[in-house]
This record gives sequence, C-alpha cells and structure tokens, in this order.
Amino acid sequence: EDTRNLRKLMDIHGVDLDGRPLWAYHDHNGDMQRPKLLAAIEGGASVAFVSDAGTPLIADPGYSLSRDATLQGLKVTTAPGASAVMAALCMAGMPTDRFMFAGFVPNKVKARADFLTELAPLNATLVVYDSPKRVVATLSQMLTVFGETREIALCRELTKKFEEVVRGSIDTVLKEIDARDSLKGEIVLVLGPPKAIKATDDDIIVRLNECLTTQRLKEASNLIAQELGVSKKRVYALGLSLKD
Repeated sequence: EDTRNLRKLMDIHGVDLDGRPLWAYHDHNGDMQRPKLLAAIEGGASVAFVSDAGTPLIADPGYSLSRDATLQGLKVTTAPGASAVMAALCMAGMPTDRFMFAGFVPNKVKARADFLTELAPLNATLVVYDSPKRVVATLSQMLTVFGETREIALCRELTKKFEEVVRGSIDTVLKEIDARDSLKGEIVLVLGPPKAIKATDDDIIVRLNECLTTQRLKEASNLIAQELGVSKKRVYALGLSLKD
C-alpha cells in the first residue's frame, strides 16, 4: 500500500529486498498497477500485497487485485494477520456466533442515518469503523435509531499502548465519551444484537390492519410472522378473527 511503510516493516524483521521491486498499490492507482502485477504473476513471479495496517481487503485495498487474479485462474492465498474487526469482537463481550462487519460509518448526517436505519433490523452483532472526530455524532444517531438500551462497546487503539474498551448501553457510552475533552485513535464500534421483544396480540392486529388493505391474509401472515418473530399460524388465526 505504501512502500515506505513496507521498507520499515522489512527492516524491523530483517528481510532483505535482495533486488526485488516494491510497487505501491492502493485505491488511487489500482487500475493502472493491476495489469503489471497480474502479468508478473503469470510470468511465474510471486507477488505479496501488504497493507499499511490491519488485513488487506478488510476495509483496506486489495479486493480488485484478488478478484482479477482469481478470474484469471491465478492462485491467491493469504497469511492472516491483525484485524481490528476480529480484535474488537474478541474484546467487546458481545455474541460472536453471528456478526456483520459494515465498514466505515458515512460522514454526512443523512447518509449516516440511512446507513444505521438499514442495519437496525439485523439480528446480529454489528461491527463498524468510525473516526474519533465524529463518533459522538454517530453515537447520538445510534441512540435515535437503535434505542438507548442497546448494548455497545467502543474499542479504541486496539493492540496499542493506550488500548481501551468502553462498554454499556448506547446512552451510557455516549455520555462518557461526550464528557471527555478529546478522543484519539482508531475507533471500532461493536453493537450487540437487538433484544427479543415478545409481540402481543394487539401488536399483531395493528400490523394486520395495515397489511390487509393491500395483501391477502396468507401473504400478510407470512410477512408479519417474519417481522415480529411469531408463528404464521398465530397471525393467520388472528386475521380470521378480524374477518369474522
């Protein structure tokens, strides 16, 4: 990604370049560099792509290079390294059996609201990257979209000297972070899955009255059962009682 950073890394570990070339490859020059790299691999060379931090392709450059090499039938392998996503999941104290990494939180208010709203119904632990300059704004919007009781862990400077994890409800973490004079370092937010809420008959009837204006009972029952996490049989029976 950056030849200067790679030189430092190789020096630290005593790896001699031995005449091998170093080429910068990143989002801005990828289209130009890929043909040269793929030609080198086809010619029998081994090409190693090293990102500046974390794991290549995980919110880092490299996806198009890996994809194009695979499409050309070239062998692609990996030596897994540090990843802020995995480190945060291990430390956050949230369920890890089902999670989604959604990348970086958008900068603009409207785009951020749409981004969070799309993630809200997912029944999984959510992981996102954010900037320390806007994390308070992000937490404030999360409070609106996800509710104040949803559990969250703010992970900062993972695997570094000033590593920190702030855990609690979104409301609690927001108050603690907002009270600080400053916040530095790379931020990973790990949001716990939504807590299951038992739907009452009244909840189901409200949705039935909304859906039955445009859908048949069977279709509405399937949709509402999925939305509210209840059985189709229960929804259908309530629908029949409404018709009666």
